Amino acid sequence: MNELSDPNDLSDLNELSDLNELRDLNELRSLRGDAPVPDTDRLAPRRALLTAEITARSEARRPALARPKPPGRRAFLAIAGAVTALAVTGGAVVLLSDGTPREAVASSGRQLLSPGASADTLELAAATVEKLGAKEPGPKQWVYEKSTSLGQSAPTTAEAWTRWDGTGWARLPGIPPSGRIKDWDPNKLQVTYGPNQEEKWKKEGYDDRSQRQFYRFLATLPSDPDRMMRRIRDEHAIGDIEGETPAQRNWREIAVLYRSVLIPPRVQAGLFRALAKIPGARVEKGIKDPIGRPAIGVTVTYDKRAASGAQGKQEFFFDPATYVYLGDAAALPGFKGTDFSKADPEHGSPAMISVRNAWGVVDKPGARP
Repeated sequence: MNELSDPNDLSDLNELSDLNELRDLNELRSLRGDAPVPDTDRLAPRRALLTAEITARSEARRPALARPKPPGRRAFLAIAGAVTALAVTGGAVVLLSDGTPREAVASSGRQLLSPGASADTLELAAATVEKLGAKEPGPKQWVYEKSTSLGQSAPTTAEAWTRWDGTGWARLPGIPPSGRIKDWDPNKLQVTYGPNQEEKWKKEGYDDRSQRQFYRFLATLPSDPDRMMRRIRDEHAIGDIEGETPAQRNWREIAVLYRSVLIPPRVQAGLFRALAKIPGARVEKGIKDPIGRPAIGVTVTYDKRAASGAQGKQEFFFDPATYVYLGDAAALPGFKGTDFSKADPEHGSPAMISVRNAWGVVDKPGARP
């Protein structure tokens, strides 16, 4: 080790710090010398994390005239390790002006990830959503959802408002009551109020729930995905189907859960981890959801007709940046394609498709976020 010529000379201290960090980096590289080369798609989540870290540090750096403080040894090694992991694969990442890795642009387009890369992507999604904040709405607030159904018939879009305590409902367009109603206008907001049924529903075993009860049920679920799905199967009560496999039942349970507009972040993370455990589940990148929005998909394919009647491709759609749920699609026997954005009557593609166009919490029926 070099001796300091002057204990008060900060430049010598900085030089010594740089030498120590360089030695640490060289030692780290030597440990990776015989590492196997991973798939390109398996590295995608790591590249995304690295890009986010570099971007965040660039935005937070001090003005040019101020001398920046050297990163701590632990932070330096963390970044160096990530860079080294990319360097040994020959996959250099060049940042564009918008912070997008150049390699990601080159490999754009529909891409079905390998099982390992799919698991990594779902873990990244879980780690992202579980950091979100969550605040339960007040009892008099309303949950708003705009959704579109398409696939077997002409696209149908509707808006619905549900009061958090379960005492109010509203819808556009309205649903006509039974019998002939003169001058009934479907485009007039239809609002219905009723008594609080939460205690009754609870005594009946949660076969029906208010938005508030359902949210609070989800909040009690354990974080572990296996235990979470066991509780859901035991208490969610969507009904058993004879001959259905545990994986098919889990997929169907998760599909019903995603129909709830508000899900606690910890539970959202658990659902991504549960999807990663379903045999055959794969992540599909570079796609669009059925109404044309950029998306990633989580898909399984039933080669034989399932006990539920489903056969072929089944898929959930999520926002590629925030991992917010966008919708889901289920092929029916006869669907031969892979792109649900073309699953409509014009193409003769039998599929059940539900898309969430918009959602949020508002203070009264008829209001929009």
